[in-house]
Amino acid sequence: MARKAPGFGDTLGRWLVDEGLAPDEADPGSLADVGRVRAVLIAAARERRAVSYSELLGQLGHRFTRPRMRAVCKTLDAIDSAGAAAGEPNLAVLVVRETDRLPGQGWWVGAADAYGYQGEWTGPDAAALVARLQAQAFDYWDAKKR
Repeated sequence: MARKAPGFGDTLGRWLVDEGLAPDEADPGSLADVGRVRAVLIAAARERRAVSYSELLGQLGHRFTRPRMRAVCKTLDAIDSAGAAAGEPNLAVLVVRETDRLPGQGWWVGAADAYGYQGEWTGPDAAALVARLQAQAFDYWDAKKR
């Protein structure tokens, strides 16, 4: 592919995308792509690791913004609803904040219903619940790759 020098009317952002130095955010539908988001999370589970919200958004070709994070959280809800119906463990628990490596507020609201959890959303009790649920996802998807 021939490289074009930026000219009049080009923006730095477009040039960075054209040069492969920044993701192309032309596909907002990737935030709602259940199959694609699920594949990212299953790959992370098989690697036995959590992913941050910004890492997940980055893998979908987006920079982190709160509106994008909220949009992808709706997709996480759909993934977990379908997974629960199929007897699969929660995958949304793998998506965490970079600061404390725990899921965000929306996940915790659902955790109260799904797991009967009534504790704080941070601290050792929260970390213990998240670690237990993440381990279930890691074990389940590790066994599925064999």
